[in-house]
Amino acid sequence: MNLDEIISIWNSINKIELFAAIFGIISIYFVIKEKVIAFPIGIISVAIYVYIFFDVKLYADMFLQIMFIIFQFYSWYKWLYGGENKSKEKISKCSQKTNLVLIASTILTTFIFNFILQKYTDASIPLVDSLQTSMSLSAQYMTAKKYIENWFWWCVINIISIGMYVYKELYFTSVLFFVYLILAILGYVSWKKKYVVPNF
Repeated sequence: MNLDEIISIWNSINKIELFAAIFGIISIYFVIKEKVIAFPIGIISVAIYVYIFFDVKLYADMFLQIMFIIFQFYSWYKWLYGGENKSKEKISKCSQKTNLVLIASTILTTFIFNFILQKYTDASIPLVDSLQTSMSLSAQYMTAKKYIENWFWWCVINIISIGMYVYKELYFTSVLFFVYLILAILGYVSWKKKYVVPNF
C-alpha cells in the first residue's frame, strides 16, 4: 500500500465517528478497571454520538446518548459515594426482583419508543432502534449500581447494535460495538474475579 492509497483511505474515514469510537473504547476499558475516569471520557464519546445518530435518523439512539450523558454523571457519583456510609460502590449481584423489573420496563419502553418513532418521526428502523435503546438504559442503570449482570445485557445489546450499524453503514461504530462485545466478555471475567460473596 503506497502513501496515496493510505491518504485516500484516511480521507474516506468519518473522522467524527472515529473519534467517538476511540473515546468509547477507552471509557469501557476504564469501566472494566473500575476507574471513575471512565465517565468523563464516556461523556465526550456519547456527546459526539448525539450528533452522529441525529444525522443518520436513529432518533431513539440519539435520545439514548442524551440519557447516557445523564447516566454518566449519575454513575460517576454512585461509584464514588454509592456504597455504605457514602463509600465507593462495590460489585454485587442484581436481585431477582430487580431483574424482573428491568426486563418488564425494557419491554414497556421498547413499545413506547417504537410507537413514538413510527408515528411522529422518519426513523429508519424504529423497532430495533427502540429495543437497543431500552435495553441500554437498563444496562446503564445496572452498570451504575455495579451489578455484575450488566455485562450480560451489554453482550446482547452489542450484538444487536453491530447488525444495526452495519445496516446504516456506520462501519467504525459497528467495529466499535464488536470491540465492546469483546470488552463486555472481558469485563464479566474481570468483575467475577473481584466479586466478593456477602456474608449473611
